[in-house]
Amino acid sequence: MSEPASASAKTPSSQALAIVRVASGNFLEMYDFMVFGYFAADIGRAFFPGGDSFASLMKSLMTFAAAFLMRPVGALILGAYTDRHGRRAGLILTLALMAVGIATLTFMPPYAVIGLAAPVLVLLGRLLQGFSAGVELGSVSVYLAEIAPPGRKGFYVSWQSGSQQVAVVTAALVGVATEHFISPAAMGSWGWRIPLLVGCLIVPLLFLLRRHLPETEAFQKSHVTSLGEVVREMGKAWPVVLVGTMLAVMTTVSFYTITAYTPTFGEHELHLSALAALGVTLCVGVSNLIWLPIMGALSDRIGRRPLLIACTVGVLATAYPAMVWLTHAPSFGRLLAVELWLSFLYASYNGAMVVYLTEIVPQRLRATGFSLAYSLATAIFGGLTPAIATGLIHVTGDKAMPGAWLSLAAALGLIATLVSGRLKRETRGEAGAAA
Repeated sequence: MSEPASASAKTPSSQALAIVRVASGNFLEMYDFMVFGYFAADIGRAFFPGGDSFASLMKSLMTFAAAFLMRPVGALILGAYTDRHGRRAGLILTLALMAVGIATLTFMPPYAVIGLAAPVLVLLGRLLQGFSAGVELGSVSVYLAEIAPPGRKGFYVSWQSGSQQVAVVTAALVGVATEHFISPAAMGSWGWRIPLLVGCLIVPLLFLLRRHLPETEAFQKSHVTSLGEVVREMGKAWPVVLVGTMLAVMTTVSFYTITAYTPTFGEHELHLSALAALGVTLCVGVSNLIWLPIMGALSDRIGRRPLLIACTVGVLATAYPAMVWLTHAPSFGRLLAVELWLSFLYASYNGAMVVYLTEIVPQRLRATGFSLAYSLATAIFGGLTPAIATGLIHVTGDKAMPGAWLSLAAALGLIATLVSGRLKRETRGEAGAAA
């Protein structure tokens, strides 16, 4: 295959096509994780049976979380590959690994058929999925930042998260359709596989889109050439990775609280119908998709840090009280109102945070540094959010505890924002990049 052309200095239509091509795989990654979160209870009964429904659900949620524990490993290994061989090569490799991961869960026979092999193989499939996802989001964000025109980085990078919201909406729509047309008994037996099968069917199209993805001009001008160089650069960049991890905690905890955890929370803690909980999740996805590009563009005009500070303070002030109000008298309307408010705060923060992280990470190490920071936040905090929230409620008896968990994430994000200015100035001085 011939060397791909540069993605820079192209027409607006070609850049729009490049955004679609690069974000398409990010869509698949998030679609798969959302479907797993939506149908965690059914998946738990299929692969982790037991007399205690809470134990079965927790095993399923911990398997969901296990995929996130592999993300830092994938960030280091696949991030180094991407920083050495190109954004395009890394994006194609991660898409192939994601395809294997989603197919494993889709076609795996249940525990009743193959016994202990079922949960073991499902866990291995989730670990592979997490390994590939460790660099997927970072590579997409870096690619979009590197092809963005001056003064438009926030808007361009926001479509990385935007593609995730399309996945949230799509997964919720498919979930609502299957819940509506398939009986509860059939859903528990095999119906939950239908949304996963939909993901498998779109894989060939995604490969076709990414196959023609052009390389970025920034990578062609300067990149690391050896694994040793990656290791040396990472040794110098650990303060950036630490601050970046703290910045990303707010994003990843918020996102998984208002999306993947909402159906489980609504159905098991608020005792709403599965359709009601999925309907709220659908609305959240639409809300996120609207606010993300708006706030990404706003960050281009007023700066990243004002939005980051305002949103973290907003979560600290309102998350737990909002959850108390919701759990005092659970209803579809209250759940929708709380989730849409948290969606606004999440999207406003994320619209500024993701591009901000690409700006404070050194250019030659962008895929590895960004991916490691984001993956550590997701592995330690975000991916564990459904399990931690469920566990906190079970231990304390307080159904509003997800709000307290969100507040902790916001506190870390606020601290990181306040100390990150110096790191950004140093990165700008090294790379000559505009804020």
